[in-house]
This record gives sequence, C-alpha cells and structure tokens, in this order.
Amino acid sequence: MRNNRRNFIKNIGGSMALLAVGNAVSASGITNTSTASTLHSKIKVAANDKIRIGLIGSGIIGHFDTNTALKVPGVELVAVCDLYKGRLEGAKETWGNQIFTTQDYRELLARKDVDAVLICTPDHWHQRIAIDSMRAGKHVYCEKPMVQKIEQGWGVINAQKETGKVFQVGSQMASSVGILEAKRLLAAGAIGELTMVESYCDRSDARGAWNYSIPTDASPETIDFDTFLGTAPKVPFEAKHFFRWRNYGAYGTGAAGDLIVHLLTGIHTVTGAVGPEKIMSIADLKLWKDGRDSFDIINAVMNYKTTEKHAAFHVVTRVNLTDGEGKGPFGIKLIGTEGVIESFGNGLVVKTLKRRAVPGYGGYDSFDSFSNKQKEEFKK
Repeated sequence: MRNNRRNFIKNIGGSMALLAVGNAVSASGITNTSTASTLHSKIKVAANDKIRIGLIGSGIIGHFDTNTALKVPGVELVAVCDLYKGRLEGAKETWGNQIFTTQDYRELLARKDVDAVLICTPDHWHQRIAIDSMRAGKHVYCEKPMVQKIEQGWGVINAQKETGKVFQVGSQMASSVGILEAKRLLAAGAIGELTMVESYCDRSDARGAWNYSIPTDASPETIDFDTFLGTAPKVPFEAKHFFRWRNYGAYGTGAAGDLIVHLLTGIHTVTGAVGPEKIMSIADLKLWKDGRDSFDIINAVMNYKTTEKHAAFHVVTRVNLTDGEGKGPFGIKLIGTEGVIESFGNGLVVKTLKRRAVPGYGGYDSFDSFSNKQKEEFKK
C-alpha cells in the first residue's frame, strides 16, 4: 500500500534518534549504563515510493544532515547545490556520480524530481531560499536559526501558510533522547518545582571557535563569492569569509544564534516554554582576535514568567569559545526544589534531595549561641 507522501515527510524529522543515555541515573539515584542503539523508523515504505531530496549548502552540517536523512527508508538524494566547486566534486565522490550538481540553487528548485530540500547555507541566505523553495513546491528542512534577523521570520511563516508545504527548523536538542527523558522526569515531579536552569557551551580548540579548514584551491575561480555575499555588504574575495562565515555578523548570528540556540531549544523542549520575558547579557572578544567581529564569550541571564505550562524560573547561560578547562561542549542543569537533572546531549544524570521534615539544629546555626538552659529547652 502506498504511503502518504505528506505524512512521510512530516515523520522524517522524528523517525531517527540515537539512544545513548550513558551514565543514566534514575530518580532514586541509582546509576546505570547503557549501550548506544539506533531507533529506526516504523514507517513501511514501498520500493517504488521515494522521497527525493536536494541539498542546498554542502558544508559541514549539510553532510551531517544529508547522511542522517539517507538513513530513513525511502529517502534518496538527487541534487546538490554549493557555491564552491570543490564541494560539488566531493558530493559526487560521496553520494554518487548520478546526482545533479549546481552552483545555482534555483536550478535545483526547478527540478521536478526534488520533493524536499535541506537548507544548510549561511544564516543570511535562509529566508530567501526557504521562501523560494516552498513557492517552488518543495518541502523544507532548514537549519537553525530559521532566519538571520527576527523580522525576516514573517516572510517564511507567510510563505508556509500560502503554500501549505512542510517547513521544519532543525535544532538537534529537540530530538535528543536525553532532553526528552528530562522532559518526562520534570513533568513527573522528579525534582520538584523547577526554579532555575544553568546551561553552557564551552569550547577549547580552533575548530570549536569556527576556524574550519580552508582548501588550498579556494579562489574566485572555484567559489561564486558574489552570490555568497547576497544581501551582505560587498567586500573583496576572502576565503575566510566563505569557509568561516560564522565569525562575521554579516553572514551569521554569532554565538547566540549558533550555539545558545541549542541550549534554549533544549530548555524549551523540556519545559514547554516559548521564550523569556527579560534578557540581560554581556559579551566580549577575548581570545580569537583574528579579524572576526563575532564575540567569543557571552553570558546571559533570562527570566521566564509563569504560564499554563510552567512556573516562573530563571536561566543562566553562557558560550565560552576561550575555555581553558576542556571539559566538553554542551550542558544543561535543571534545578528544582527537590533535586537536579543534568543533560549532556543524549545522556542525563538525576540527583534528588530528601529534605528533613523539621529544620534541625547545630552546625552553622544560632543554636550554639544559646545559653545551656535555652539549649535544653530548645531540644524539647
């Protein structure tokens, strides 16, 4: 029986997940370990029923997203677009000579054999390509952030409403097994009432600070740099701008839009929140003074007011691309009145606190300052 294409596309985003709750701790505090396994899609796909996708932006995340999509039964890659010719050559080497390649995304959208597209371009191209894709009849998976500037969001929303096409914004923590388990535990009251959240993204090396490898043949002959610039200010060719675009505000959204967005996605998925009421932040460029204009350290405090889905809570978050500890990239700690949940990607740890029914006395307490007579009376 033939599957419904629309329902199949809707299920692509949620049909694959990596279950790796390493060092998982139950609400009772007992530690367990588990091995990683893949949760496969339950969708039954007929041999002749394919969802054919096109990749727009064949860089780092473009490869990750495409390879993940290809694990879903029935998905086939038919076209790739990128502005660097070397990536187009690499795409054929990776996925086969049969795929169509182009430096013009409009040629990809014009193909009738493309049902859906993955948009994995620099942020400043998201809005235009997303709108063009939906109006060309394609369903869309767009990498976060949905748009570079908040006001651009309405154009994408309106295009989705006009066309009825599926539009999904990808942010990996929304599909993290650890995050989804944290959501279940919080709702079950494992740590009491949530009062605050601490979250961080710390990185110690150059690649973590977006200084990615630049091929030796990078030049105006191999890269369509003018098209890359798009609506950004016109500047002479510079390979660093193309391959390390996250370092520049003209093309990206900096640490906030590229990394804090992961943390907030996790927090919002767990709590059901949609956004803070107030934000206070401070940022600086401390270490990576290599010509970039994006900060390498950001700290922020956010206030979430009470809603039907959650009580009021605070969020303290940071991105530190200058970290000297090297402990790892992402972490979220949900702090409640009776315990904490710490999530690290697909793993989590739960610690609970048993409060005494009565306050007790002694230690750092005024009890020791009482007279002996009053101490005896107090003990009664």
